[in-house]
Amino acid sequence: MVKERLNTNVYSNAIVVNLQPIMEESNIKINVQLDAEKVPQKINWNASGSTAEENQNAKAMFLAFWDGAEKTALRIDLWTKDMMMDEMADFFYQVFFTMGDTFQRATRRKDLSDEIKKFANEFHKKFVEKERADQ
Repeated sequence: MVKERLNTNVYSNAIVVNLQPIMEESNIKINVQLDAEKVPQKINWNASGSTAEENQNAKAMFLAFWDGAEKTALRIDLWTKDMMMDEMADFFYQVFFTMGDTFQRATRRKDLSDEIKKFANEFHKKFVEKERADQ
């Protein structure tokens, strides 16, 4: 939400109106507890100004930033020891699928968004098939 502040100054019978947006700020805090080998034991996070102001527990996280100057993605991918393989597959499936939604909102390219979602569905189907075959 952007609010605007109205500043008016009078100079020689002229009124100058300066509309300056006041940006609201939200902070996202991520805490990772590590064991002696620096493997994540616990991940929790919260975000000010949201429905997640209290600590939220997580077993895994992906965080990515785009460096526009270097044209590279910077990532932090962490998961705890108790993250099960089927949970990881579900996590990847959901991340891939929602990346399709995000790509469509950002580019309006539904055709490519649908390709990302198709890949997500095929990925999950193959995981389930391999799990059944291994039993």
